[in-house]
Amino acid sequence: MHKHPCPVFGYIAEGEAIMQVKGQPPQTLPAGSAFHEPADTVVLRFDNASAEKPMTFICFYLLEGKQELIEMLPEAAA
Repeated sequence: MHKHPCPVFGYIAEGEAIMQVKGQPPQTLPAGSAFHEPADTVVLRFDNASAEKPMTFICFYLLEGKQELIEMLPEAAA
């Protein structure tokens, strides 16, 4: 689980991901899919959908000044 201080936009370059934003159902994102993680919103999962095949993703962080890119959260934050 994690969150970002800014909006994050990205896409799955290779493989397949499973993404779940708090309050929403999980989404399966195949290669070529775009995604958005809202600022200060808990992301419950962003996982590789496969145990055998690699997954590569590319992200763009819309930061304002010097900020940490990610805050990892304890399980209790769910």
